[in-house]
This record gives sequence, C-alpha cells and structure tokens, in this order.
Amino acid sequence: MSEVFFRTKDLSTINIMNEQDILNKILDHFGNKVTGNVKREKRVELFATTNTIEDVLLYAKHQLSFIHFTQLSCVDWIEEKQFELVYIIWSPESKVTILIKVRVDRENPVAPNIDYIWRHANTFERELREMYGVQFEGLVGAQDFILEDWIEIPPMRRDFDTAEYAKKTFFDRPGRENARDVRETIRQNSGEEIPEFAKKYSR
Repeated sequence: MSEVFFRTKDLSTINIMNEQDILNKILDHFGNKVTGNVKREKRVELFATTNTIEDVLLYAKHQLSFIHFTQLSCVDWIEEKQFELVYIIWSPESKVTILIKVRVDRENPVAPNIDYIWRHANTFERELREMYGVQFEGLVGAQDFILEDWIEIPPMRRDFDTAEYAKKTFFDRPGRENARDVRETIRQNSGEEIPEFAKKYSR
C-alpha cells in the first residue's frame, strides 16, 4: 500500500489571530459602518446593516479565513417591530466564531441574498422566508419549502398562536373525535409507560 502525504502549513509561521485582532481588523476596515465586541473566548459579535452585511461576510471570508458558514437564524423582536438576522461564520485557522447581527423592519423584512457567497445559505434563507416571512432579494427557490399549502401567518413569528392552531387543526376538527395521542399509541405498541412530564399533554 502506498503512503499518502498531506501538505500542511508550517504552524510555526502562522500568525493565528485572536478575538481582539479579528474585531480590530473588521472595525478598522469598515469604520463606523460596523460595531462589535468580543463576547468571550472564541466568540466575536458584530452589528451590521442590510447595506453592509454582504461586504462584511466577503471580507471575513476572503481576508480573515472565515470560510465556514455555520448558520443563519432569526429572532423576532416583536416589541421593537423588528427581526434580527444572525449570520454565524467560523474560521478553522483561528477557531473563532463570529455572530453578525442585522436588524430588519418586521412589517417589511427584506435582506440581501448571500447564497452566492456560500451556496448552502440558500437553504437557511428559504427556511426563514417561509417561517418568518423574511424576503431575500434575488433568492431562487420554490416558495414552499417545509410547509405545504400554508395560509396562516409565518409560524415562527411570535404573534402566531401555536396552541390555538394545534387545537383547531389536530384535535377539534371533524373526523378526529376518536383520535388517539401519539404517546398512547407508542405505549400500547411498546409497553412503555408515558413519562410523568408528558402525561399532562396526553388525552
């Protein structure tokens, strides 16, 4: 069997940046367009806008080796009438994670599409479009992603009444008078008892 050798960088010559180095480089590059802080070890938090998020992501990826796009999530700040998009990226060199937070108007939530930077961002954007109603300019993908024939408001918004929807859809609709709770079916099939914490949800 032939041996395979992998070329690696000489670690003694690599200048690994710490959290403050990374933050300083980004703030120096973008000036007052971006703010941020070091949250803790291996964690940097940035605050950007929809006008700067693409540039920040491109700079972090190509200049600071943040080549891994981890996640895009959304927080519903309903009291402030805003959504907060959280872009999470990671560098395998520095082992630092950056969270870049961007606020958008809750009534008309629009953000740039960034799947040309990381192709798999398309999946996260389609999910947030469906679950929160956030529109990503230029996003290509079928409108239906996980939900089918959905006519309610996006279900991850805080003003969506999950309990009322579940009651209307899964318990009280005609034809389900004899429906059994899934836990009861599992109990009958397996002989396992329903845990105490779950009994209050069983019928």
